[in-house]
This record gives sequence, structure tokens and C-alpha cells, in this order.
Amino acid sequence: MYPGRFPRDHGAANQALRYVDAVLRDTDLAVRTFLAKHGLKKGGLAKFVEAAVRCRVLDRTVAEANARNAKVPRAGLDTAIDKSVAVVRAERTAASKR
Repeated sequence: MYPGRFPRDHGAANQALRYVDAVLRDTDLAVRTFLAKHGLKKGGLAKFVEAAVRCRVLDRTVAEANARNAKVPRAGLDTAIDKSVAVVRAERTAASKR
């Protein structure tokens, strides 16, 4: 698997990754030290790593969207966003009335 790519076998995506096999020893020590100073509880490392990964994925997604839309006029983006939000709100309102 290459960095930044998800496995093609979606069944493999649900398998646990061994954290200690995926990071450098210095990184592992730094994370565990940080968590210990902040009251590490059982499962704390897994939750911390998952939150960090989600944050990084969001950062990259936003950066890609910004790059993709760099040449689109601001007013055009605002209009497209407003229309999309209105559609989703209408769908949710209709669904909640059922």
C-alpha cells in the first residue's frame, strides 16, 4: 500500500492496523508520553490515533477542494454552496415529515 492511498480490498480496510508496526519508535514514544501527561486511559492511544487520522484526512480534503476551486469566482462558489445546502435541507425536511 502506498502512502495516502486506501487499500483496494475494502474488507482489508476494516482490519486493525498494528500501530507499533506503522510508526517510528521516536514518534510512538512522543505520542505515548504526551498521552501519559494528559491522563491516558485504556483505549486512549487508539482514540487519539483515529482522531489524528480523521483530522489529517479532513485537512487534505479541504486542501484538495481549495486547489480544485482556486480559479472559480467566489460568488460562483457561494451560489453553488447555497443551492446545495438548500437541496439538502429540503430533503431532510421532507424526510422528517414522513
